[in-house]
Amino acid sequence: MYGDLADKLVLEAKRTKHLHSRSSNGYKLPMYHEELIQGILKEVGQLKKNTEFLKEQQSIGSLDDRVSKCQYFVTLLCMERNKRCLLAYQKMRADILDRFAWEKNGLDLLNELKGSEQVASDLSHDEQEYLKDYLDLLTDLKSSELADIDLSGSLTPPSDVFIDVRVLKDAGEIQTEYGVFNLIKDSQFFVRHSDVERLIQQGYLQKI
Repeated sequence: MYGDLADKLVLEAKRTKHLHSRSSNGYKLPMYHEELIQGILKEVGQLKKNTEFLKEQQSIGSLDDRVSKCQYFVTLLCMERNKRCLLAYQKMRADILDRFAWEKNGLDLLNELKGSEQVASDLSHDEQEYLKDYLDLLTDLKSSELADIDLSGSLTPPSDVFIDVRVLKDAGEIQTEYGVFNLIKDSQFFVRHSDVERLIQQGYLQKI
């Protein structure tokens, strides 16, 4: 039945995403389902032929207009759904490969690809080429004017945010983990937000 293969692919994508989200040390992608992909592509081709046939029959008036329009619409929906499932599967795997590259697991995976037929078979040929090209781009980027920036660092914002503040009125001394600050009017400091949040709310300090 049309759509069954796409359903299997969606389930496989969900399984892969779930396993990857639970992994803490570079979980490798499961085997690329080439046979399933080719089956869906073949189905899309057959559905395309069906839509062309129905459209042709409508033009010559050999089918009931309402029935043929319904058949055409349903067939077109099946074809578009298969395409969306294929794109979702490919994008999900590409996103994981991107994360491998940013987390430096990509280099490890490439080395394994060179030395293990088993690992190489887990990725499609296009995925292997994609990962290599992506890592090359990252290497070029890191060796450019951004060389001093750690692009592979965590994208999670720091829990302790530091801000610049100006003292609006004398507030005396405050003791922080980073030392003592004497808050004299018109002076400026670079401090942890959580240490001065209350003083900002009370009007003693102004964030600048």
